Amino acid sequence: MEAMIERCAGLDVHQETVVACVLFGRLDRKPEKTIETFETTTTGLLSLSDWLSELDVTDVVMESTGIYWKPVWRISSKILSN
Repeated sequence: MEAMIERCAGLDVHQETVVACVLFGRLDRKPEKTIETFETTTTGLLSLSDWLSELDVTDVVMESTGIYWKPVWRISSKILSN
């Protein structure tokens, strides 16, 4: 499979935490990977937002059960609109 995005994140959203994995690097090489866990409090989601911004993430995908994705979507859409 050919890589098409240099900086992307996958978020696994739970009621109390978000596990975030960011893959980044040149498209012609194996990407680097970093994983962090954030709380779903306002402070935790703002930390997630800052972390994704610092890593210059351009694309985010989420997996979530129920409505837990909604506050995470608001935070990550703020990042991607900048």
